[in-house]
This record gives sequence, structure tokens and C-alpha cells, in this order.
Amino acid sequence: MADALVSPAVGGTTWLVAAGAIAHGARRLGRDADERIVPLMGALGAFVFTVQMINFSIPGTGSSGHLVGGVLLAVLLGPHAAFLAIASILVVQALVFADGGLLSLGCNILNLGFIPSYLAYPFIYKSIACGFPGRSRIALAAVAAAVFSLVLGALAVVMETTFSGLSALPFLPFLALMLPVHLAIGVVEGMVTAALLSWLLQARPDLVRSHPLHESLGPRIARRLVATMLCATFLIGGVLVRYGSESPDGLEWSVARLVGYNGLQGQDGRVHRAFALVQGKSALFPGYAAGNRQATGQGRGGKADTESGGGDGAAGIVGGAITLIALLSVGLILNRSRCAR
Repeated sequence: MADALVSPAVGGTTWLVAAGAIAHGARRLGRDADERIVPLMGALGAFVFTVQMINFSIPGTGSSGHLVGGVLLAVLLGPHAAFLAIASILVVQALVFADGGLLSLGCNILNLGFIPSYLAYPFIYKSIACGFPGRSRIALAAVAAAVFSLVLGALAVVMETTFSGLSALPFLPFLALMLPVHLAIGVVEGMVTAALLSWLLQARPDLVRSHPLHESLGPRIARRLVATMLCATFLIGGVLVRYGSESPDGLEWSVARLVGYNGLQGQDGRVHRAFALVQGKSALFPGYAAGNRQATGQGRGGKADTESGGGDGAAGIVGGAITLIALLSVGLILNRSRCAR
């Protein structure tokens, strides 16, 4: 979500709720998780960051979507580590790439992190995949959880926008556009998640099996998997991001259909200007392109045209590295606090 959709009251409230959820996740992860989860958490978080950079077209709409990765992370890492990973990714995106607003950061963390980690994974995925039944039910669980998380997240965006009261977006028409397009994105996300889990079932079934049953990774971390994810991260971030769709994502497409392409312009309020100023100073690659100084606080519609610059490759590598370092740091801090107790 862009800051232009979110009022200070809604933004502040969701910041507080997101902060409480992060504190809860950190406390549970620091208490329960094995310290050997840290390298996998960092590698998978960096991988999901670069995957999120690639938008794919949604046929027949003129819009695009991108994977979130929350369900995949929850299956492999458990809900607490997955939530902290998605929250870290969103912070890096907002501060370094001006993707999504700072005022709306709490909304984005709840919509993209909390829902898949603490709602879709335990209540949808685990209920279907309970007892490790095999590939078919694992795939069904992945698709159902991804669709649930994307559709519920889209509903949350509409409600947060409506409660903010800053835009001219009517509730029902906005909802009627948001839900179908995010349903399609959820199906793609679920299929990709199911394919990755199917591959892991062959390569390292213990990684997929452990969380539905035990909520922990077990005694060993797959070094080969960590290395594979890091290689995939830099391949995707350095090369494949150039080939993503330039169409507006589902949210911006819905806004444009209702109020035109200027519907995500920044607000003139003091709070909005303050957050935009901070984000403008922190963003190294606004719009995922070096040297692009577009307005901050935007969603994916502020993404720069990459055909002339080639900055996306550098942005992908830098973003993946920053996310990796951030998550490794979070894991090490939690491990040290646990040892201190």
C-alpha cells in the first residue's frame, strides 16, 4: 500500500499492532527455535525478496501481480520466523527502494506477513496437510492457503483504505476489482509454492514434513539448500528481474480503474510529508532503479522503466544482500538473548 491511501490514524494503529506482532514473533522464535534455523531463515528471506521483485502479467486484465512467499516461508520456517522474515523484507523494500509507504508499513506487514503466517498457515495449510499425507494434499494445502492469504489481504487493503477516508474509492466497486485480481494472483502463488514444496519433498522431505508436525526444523539444516537458495537469489535478483511485467499491480490497477492513474499521489498533510521526507533520504534505489528519484511512498506503480537503465539488477543483488544480513542479524540477536537467559 502507498501512503496516499492511509490516514495517520490507521497508519499509527497498524504500526502499533504490527509492532506487537513482531515482538510476539521474536519472543516465541527466541524461546522455541533451534539456532541452526538462522542461516536458512536468511537465505529464504533473501530469496523471497528477489522473487517479490518480479511481476507477472494477469491475462485479460492489463494488471500484474507478484509472489508474496509468506505461505512458503511458514511451511519451511514456522509461523514466527516466517512473519519476521516478511516484516524484514517489507522494511527493506520501504526504506531502501521506496516500495510501499512508511506510514502504511504497518498495514503492509499485517496484510502480507501476519495473514499468511498466523492465519493461512495454521488454519488452512495445516488443516489440509495435517499428518503429512503426500504431494497431492500438500499441493492442495499450498494453493488453498495462498488464495486465502491473498484474498484476505486484498480485503484488508480495501478496509484500511475505506477507514482512512483519504481517497475517493467507493467500497463495493473497489472490493469488486480487488478480490478477483488477487484471487488470480493467489492461484499462481499457490501453484509456485506447491511446485517448490514438491521439489523439496524429493530433495529434503524432512524440511517440509517437520513443520506441520513439530513446528521446528529438526536436528539438521540443509547446507545444500541454503547454498541453492543463495544462488537462486542472486540469479533472480541480478538477471531475471529485468524480464518482469511493467503493468500496474493488482492494487494500482484497481485504483486506476476507479479514479485514474493519479489515484496514488501523495497527500499534503504534515504527517505524510514527514514520512515521505524520511523515505526520500533513506531510499538508495527508488523504484528499484539506481538514480531514479521518483516520489516516495508509492506502491509498485512507482517502479521505474528498466529498459534504459539496467539498475534493477544492481537493486536486486543489493536488496537480497541487505535482506540476508538483516535476517541473519535478527537471528543472532535472538539467539544471544536466549543464551543470556
